[in-house]
Amino acid sequence: MVTFQAHDGPVYSMVSTDRHLLSAGDGEVKAWLWAEILKKGCKELWRRQPPYRTSLEVPEINALLLVPKENSLILAGGDCQLHTMDLETGTFTRALWGHTDYIHCLALRERSPEVLSGGEDGAVRLWDLRTAKEVQTIEVYKHEECSRPHNGRWIGCLATDSDWMVCGGGPALTLWHLRSSTPTTIFPMRAPQKHVTFYQDLILSAGQGRCVNQWQLSGELKAQVPGSSPGLLSLSLNQQPAAPECKVLTAAGNSCRVDVFTNLGYRAFSLSF
Repeated sequence: MVTFQAHDGPVYSMVSTDRHLLSAGDGEVKAWLWAEILKKGCKELWRRQPPYRTSLEVPEINALLLVPKENSLILAGGDCQLHTMDLETGTFTRALWGHTDYIHCLALRERSPEVLSGGEDGAVRLWDLRTAKEVQTIEVYKHEECSRPHNGRWIGCLATDSDWMVCGGGPALTLWHLRSSTPTTIFPMRAPQKHVTFYQDLILSAGQGRCVNQWQLSGELKAQVPGSSPGLLSLSLNQQPAAPECKVLTAAGNSCRVDVFTNLGYRAFSLSF
């Protein structure tokens, strides 16, 4: 295990390519070469800061999203904007405005150059990367079947698969048909969910509580697999491994452990730091 200090403050988000690890903290994103990390060199390759409105503004970057077809990176967080950075030149090419509060999460529609964002304002916004325009807005909390006023309106997680989106947070975890902006399935989970992803014919979610939840698209809870953390904040699923034995799910949250699931039915082991 290699440990190194990437930022002076918290690390809010990370993404990985074959060659690079990208990490985001307060106001900036940094890149590291995996080859150097494994040699325990750990010198940053570069750092970039989006063009904020004032030099005194240092908002946290809550979400990073790679757009492979553009070779670009999208950053979003405390300044309520989505910033697009060209990974080849390191320049910021556009900023997308629309959210009125913190942005918590991003998701890419891979079949079209569109990205979804969700935030504290309770809205999921769909952006066309070709025109840099907002093309659809779903204010989840305004739908009675989704609304849970006691939890708030914030959207803390979302994922997309073709014409479908699943999102949750303050409102109930809900499956949506994007073309019609219609909620089709309300998942019966009381606790706010912090991370969600599609996996084959299932939806995996996690949040308050120690379990990774496996849902049928119909809303039926197929399984709950306990982990070691009292609450979960992040799931990561390696869906295209080089070898079948590398196909793993990891879950992390309010503890010093990262749980590793080599089979979705049980926790194989935990990494601690």
